[in-house]
Amino acid sequence: MEISMLLEDLKRIISEGQKVPFSDKAIIDREQVIEMIDEMIFKLPDELKQAQWITKAREQIIEEAQKDAAEIVKEAESRIISMIDEHEITKKAYEKKDEIMLEANNQYREIKEGTNNYIDGILENLELSMVSLGKSIASIEQEFGKTINSMEETVNSEIEKIKNDRKELK
Repeated sequence: MEISMLLEDLKRIISEGQKVPFSDKAIIDREQVIEMIDEMIFKLPDELKQAQWITKAREQIIEEAQKDAAEIVKEAESRIISMIDEHEITKKAYEKKDEIMLEANNQYREIKEGTNNYIDGILENLELSMVSLGKSIASIEQEFGKTINSMEETVNSEIEKIKNDRKELK
Protein backbone atom coordinates (compact mmCIF):
# COMPACT_ATOMS: atom_id res chain seq x y z
CA MET A 1 0.00 0.00 0.00
CA GLU A 2 1.10 3.50 -0.64
CA ILE A 3 1.54 6.00 2.14
CA SER A 4 -1.37 8.13 0.97
CA MET A 5 -3.69 5.10 1.14
CA LEU A 6 -2.35 4.16 4.60
CA LEU A 7 -3.01 7.71 5.79
CA GLU A 8 -6.56 7.50 4.46
CA ASP A 9 -7.09 4.20 6.33
CA LEU A 10 -5.66 5.73 9.51
CA LYS A 11 -8.00 8.68 9.19
CA ARG A 12 -10.95 6.32 8.68
CA ILE A 13 -10.01 4.23 11.78
CA ILE A 14 -9.78 7.36 13.89
CA SER A 15 -13.03 8.84 12.62
CA GLU A 16 -14.87 5.50 13.03
CA GLY A 17 -13.48 4.93 16.54
CA GLN A 18 -16.01 4.50 19.32
CA LYS A 19 -16.74 7.83 21.01
CA VAL A 20 -16.07 8.32 24.67
CA PRO A 21 -19.26 9.68 26.24
CA PHE A 22 -19.24 13.42 27.06
CA SER A 23 -15.96 14.18 25.15
CA ASP A 24 -14.38 14.53 21.72
CA LYS A 25 -12.18 11.50 22.37
CA ALA A 26 -12.51 8.14 20.66
CA ILE A 27 -11.49 4.59 21.43
CA ILE A 28 -9.36 3.08 18.68
CA ASP A 29 -7.49 -0.17 18.20
CA ARG A 30 -4.01 0.81 19.33
CA GLU A 31 -2.34 -2.24 17.72
CA GLN A 32 -3.97 -1.55 14.38
CA VAL A 33 -2.84 2.13 14.38
CA ILE A 34 0.72 1.22 15.41
CA GLU A 35 0.91 -1.38 12.62
CA MET A 36 -0.22 1.21 10.09
CA ILE A 37 2.33 3.75 11.34
CA ASP A 38 5.10 1.10 11.17
CA GLU A 39 4.07 0.25 7.63
CA MET A 40 4.20 3.96 6.71
CA ILE A 41 7.65 4.27 8.24
CA PHE A 42 8.75 1.22 6.27
CA LYS A 43 7.28 2.59 3.03
CA LEU A 44 8.48 6.13 3.62
CA PRO A 45 12.03 5.54 2.36
CA ASP A 46 10.67 4.12 -0.91
CA GLU A 47 8.37 7.11 -1.30
CA LEU A 48 11.23 9.49 -0.48
CA LYS A 49 13.51 7.74 -2.96
CA GLN A 50 10.85 7.98 -5.63
CA ALA A 51 10.27 11.67 -4.81
CA GLN A 52 14.03 12.31 -4.88
CA TRP A 53 14.32 10.50 -8.21
CA ILE A 54 11.43 12.57 -9.62
CA THR A 55 13.02 15.77 -8.30
CA LYS A 56 16.39 14.83 -9.80
CA ALA A 57 14.78 13.93 -13.15
CA ARG A 58 12.91 17.23 -13.09
CA GLU A 59 16.14 19.12 -12.42
CA GLN A 60 17.86 17.30 -15.29
CA ILE A 61 14.98 18.12 -17.61
CA ILE A 62 15.13 21.77 -16.57
CA GLU A 63 18.91 21.82 -17.01
CA GLU A 64 18.66 20.28 -20.49
CA ALA A 65 15.91 22.73 -21.41
CA GLN A 66 18.10 25.62 -20.24
CA LYS A 67 21.03 24.27 -22.30
CA ASP A 68 18.76 23.92 -25.32
CA ALA A 69 17.44 27.43 -24.77
CA ALA A 70 21.00 28.78 -24.46
CA GLU A 71 21.97 27.03 -27.71
CA ILE A 72 18.90 28.42 -29.46
CA VAL A 73 19.73 31.92 -28.21
CA LYS A 74 23.37 31.52 -29.28
CA GLU A 75 22.31 30.29 -32.72
CA ALA A 76 19.84 33.17 -33.05
CA GLU A 77 22.55 35.65 -32.09
CA SER A 78 24.88 34.11 -34.68
CA ARG A 79 22.20 34.34 -37.34
CA ILE A 80 21.49 37.95 -36.40
CA ILE A 81 25.20 38.79 -36.60
CA SER A 82 25.40 36.99 -39.94
CA MET A 83 22.38 38.91 -41.21
CA ILE A 84 23.90 42.18 -40.02
CA ASP A 85 27.16 41.28 -41.77
CA GLU A 86 25.25 40.43 -44.94
CA HIS A 87 23.42 43.75 -44.62
CA GLU A 88 26.77 45.56 -44.25
CA ILE A 89 28.14 43.71 -47.29
CA THR A 90 25.05 44.63 -49.28
CA LYS A 91 25.30 48.23 -48.12
CA LYS A 92 28.97 48.38 -49.12
CA ALA A 93 28.14 46.81 -52.49
CA TYR A 94 25.55 49.52 -53.14
CA GLU A 95 28.04 52.19 -52.10
CA LYS A 96 30.64 50.68 -54.46
CA LYS A 97 28.04 50.55 -57.25
CA ASP A 98 27.30 54.25 -56.69
CA GLU A 99 31.03 55.07 -56.84
CA ILE A 100 31.45 53.08 -60.08
CA MET A 101 28.38 54.76 -61.62
CA LEU A 102 29.68 58.22 -60.66
CA GLU A 103 33.10 57.43 -62.13
CA ALA A 104 31.50 56.04 -65.31
CA ASN A 105 29.35 59.17 -65.66
CA ASN A 106 32.40 61.38 -65.17
CA GLN A 107 34.33 59.41 -67.82
CA TYR A 108 31.34 59.61 -70.15
CA ARG A 109 31.20 63.40 -69.77
CA GLU A 110 34.95 63.70 -70.36
CA ILE A 111 34.80 61.49 -73.47
CA LYS A 112 31.74 63.36 -74.77
CA GLU A 113 33.42 66.72 -74.18
CA GLY A 114 36.63 65.53 -75.87
CA THR A 115 34.66 64.12 -78.81
CA ASN A 116 32.67 67.33 -79.15
CA ASN A 117 35.86 69.41 -79.08
CA TYR A 118 37.44 67.15 -81.71
CA ILE A 119 34.38 67.37 -83.98
CA ASP A 120 34.20 71.13 -83.40
CA GLY A 121 37.82 71.45 -84.52
CA ILE A 122 37.12 69.44 -87.68
CA LEU A 123 34.00 71.47 -88.41
CA GLU A 124 35.91 74.72 -87.78
CA ASN A 125 38.59 73.67 -90.27
CA LEU A 126 35.88 72.66 -92.71
CA GLU A 127 34.15 75.99 -92.20
CA LEU A 128 37.38 77.86 -92.86
CA SER A 129 37.99 75.74 -95.95
CA MET A 130 34.48 76.40 -97.16
CA VAL A 131 34.86 80.15 -96.53
CA SER A 132 38.09 80.03 -98.47
CA LEU A 133 36.36 78.01 -101.20
CA GLY A 134 33.54 80.54 -101.19
CA LYS A 135 36.01 83.38 -101.73
CA SER A 136 37.67 81.39 -104.46
CA ILE A 137 34.32 80.77 -106.09
CA ALA A 138 33.48 84.46 -105.81
CA SER A 139 36.64 85.37 -107.69
CA ILE A 140 36.04 82.62 -110.25
CA GLU A 141 32.44 83.77 -110.57
CA GLN A 142 33.53 87.07 -111.74
CA GLU A 143 35.32 85.22 -114.45
CA PHE A 144 32.71 82.56 -115.20
CA GLY A 145 29.42 84.22 -114.32
CA LYS A 146 26.15 82.79 -113.10
CA THR A 147 27.05 79.08 -112.93
CA ILE A 148 29.43 79.79 -110.24
CA ASN A 149 26.81 81.87 -108.43
CA SER A 150 24.69 78.76 -107.83
CA MET A 151 27.76 76.91 -106.57
CA GLU A 152 28.44 79.77 -104.16
CA GLU A 153 24.89 79.56 -102.81
CA THR A 154 25.35 75.83 -102.25
CA VAL A 155 28.63 76.41 -100.40
CA ASN A 156 27.10 79.17 -98.26
CA SER A 157 24.18 76.87 -97.42
CA GLU A 158 26.62 74.16 -96.35
CA ILE A 159 28.53 76.70 -94.24
CA GLU A 160 25.31 77.56 -92.41
CA LYS A 161 24.61 73.86 -91.77
CA ILE A 162 28.09 73.40 -90.34
CA LYS A 163 27.67 76.46 -88.06
CA ASN A 164 24.34 75.06 -86.82
CA ASP A 165 25.92 71.63 -86.21
CA ARG A 166 28.68 73.28 -84.15
CA LYS A 167 26.13 75.22 -82.09
CA GLU A 168 24.26 71.98 -81.32
CA LEU A 169 27.48 70.39 -80.05
CA LYS A 170 28.05 73.18 -77.57
